[in-house]
Amino acid sequence: MTHLLVTGGAGFIGGAIVEQALERGWRVRVLDSLRADVHGAPPAMDARVDFIHGDVTNPDDVADALADVDVVCHQAAKVGLGVNFADAPDYVTSNEVGTAVLLAAMAVAGIDRLVLASSMVVYGEGSYVGHHGPARPGPRRAIDLDAGRFDPVDEVTGDRLHPALISEDDPLDPRNVYAGTKLGQEYIATSWARVTGGRAIALRYHNVYGPGMPQNTPYAGVASLFRSALERGEAPQVFEDGAQRRDFVHVRDIASANLAAIDFTEDAPEALFRPFNVGSGTVHTIGEMAAALSAASNGPAPVVTGEYRLGDVRHITASSERVRRELQWMPAVTFEDGVREFASAPLRAAVQH
Repeated sequence: MTHLLVTGGAGFIGGAIVEQALERGWRVRVLDSLRADVHGAPPAMDARVDFIHGDVTNPDDVADALADVDVVCHQAAKVGLGVNFADAPDYVTSNEVGTAVLLAAMAVAGIDRLVLASSMVVYGEGSYVGHHGPARPGPRRAIDLDAGRFDPVDEVTGDRLHPALISEDDPLDPRNVYAGTKLGQEYIATSWARVTGGRAIALRYHNVYGPGMPQNTPYAGVASLFRSALERGEAPQVFEDGAQRRDFVHVRDIASANLAAIDFTEDAPEALFRPFNVGSGTVHTIGEMAAALSAASNGPAPVVTGEYRLGDVRHITASSERVRRELQWMPAVTFEDGVREFASAPLRAAVQH
């Protein structure tokens, strides 16, 4: 019987992975720090879970959590764009140092299978096509955003670029501190696999949503912010013009992708690091998500504010061809069904500020 450790297993995505692993009959251990800025209240934990209240940055906690484990699913991380640059040390410590501590302990324990929660943010701005073929625009400028010019343009011709699906082989270009730490986690995992002969899979999640999302926190995803506003009876506030393209993928599909990746590591060759985009395969705009949630909850229509966050990217949508081909994984939840469920599904207890 597989013995799985899920770091961050009390969280939004980690909890969904735990649930599906238990359904398979696996032994499941969770290591989670229950950070107050993530958990408004301690979440309910299935009695079958061996829960350890500890932190991935603490070597003693990690060593205890790894005892007799076969494979690690590393979800623990500080997520989101953050409030300001003062968050940077916490991001680096939680994400990169935590990953280094975990992998060092795995090397000592002889555990050679890892599935890592990565993110689409490692790409920076998405892929585009211009008159001269594929293009990767530089970071957007505040002067353009202030003027309402949100779409990247060809730096030579000034023509608007057209978004395309991004593949795992596209250049990596993290554009905020969180993104840099997610790529840092991947690099640390790559080194671990090379040195130890371990097998590591990085799942680059696209925009995850679904029941149990955090609420009332600046670190939550945009779907959660819209849903929280509607629960308060307020209109969702949509930044820019709402036409930002994303791939919204349901949390249950993310969990099933993690289990497919765990299965893959069992038979994978030694010294493997392999990244996979995990998305729904369908493109929707942020404005469409807000409108769909408002309609499904009979709430007020979204308000497009024109505001922006300088670290945000304009368009980022996944090609999920590799994960479907190599991991034999397919999403099961449609956008329509997922949003309908999410509109009335419970969120996590509100975080107190």
